[in-house]
Amino acid sequence: MFYQLLKYIVLGPLLRLVFRPRVEGLEHVPEEGAAIIAGNHLSFADHFVMPAIVPRRVTFLAKAEYFTGPGLKGRLTAAFFRGVGQIPIDRSGGRASQAAITSGLAVLRKGRLLGIYPEGTRSHDGRLYKGRTGVAAMALEAGVPVVPCAMIGTFEAQPTGRRLPRAIRITIRFGAPLDFSRYAGLADERAVVRAVTDEIMYAIMRLSGQEYVDLYAGEAKAAAQAEAKAVPRVPHGRAGHRGGN
Repeated sequence: MFYQLLKYIVLGPLLRLVFRPRVEGLEHVPEEGAAIIAGNHLSFADHFVMPAIVPRRVTFLAKAEYFTGPGLKGRLTAAFFRGVGQIPIDRSGGRASQAAITSGLAVLRKGRLLGIYPEGTRSHDGRLYKGRTGVAAMALEAGVPVVPCAMIGTFEAQPTGRRLPRAIRITIRFGAPLDFSRYAGLADERAVVRAVTDEIMYAIMRLSGQEYVDLYAGEAKAAAQAEAKAVPRVPHGRAGHRGGN
């Protein structure tokens, strides 16, 4: 009930007013049955805008940090994400990755739509980064199609670090479902899972028009932060100053 209230009464109308989304290819989202919607991830707003325009309910795998924040803000954020049916996942890898896949498969086996961002985290610079293989593992294990989705304009509306979004028009573009039934029974083959993931990311790239970077987003973000810290700061007012006798 909380999900329906937000989608049709509270958040949905507000998002449509602020972003005036242009929607393309919505007919590619199955009207029934299980499927994965795999999209690029440019903004915190992505979590809400796309589900608001898809007629069916979309359950997202969301990072566990949204559910464990401190203080009143943390509790409210956790309550919100639980209320809209989002599933917390631990992104530390190893057994945590398998737990995330298990959670996603549970959604798919109920015949529902599962939303996922294969990059694993938001792009810090607007480019598209290498996909994590969990999306392929779930698609192959559950035998479901993957609908590629591109969010266009949400990075400009609300990039990482910006609290309130700008009121600009965005585009949400869905591509034709990707069928991987030719790989049935090969969900444990690493080369196959990697190839399927790359095919999904290529489809997203074509829809979004983003520059593709063959690195994981988290690694690229960490490298950019380290480089920024390594650049020495020039004291204010000293640029161009020359000492003399």
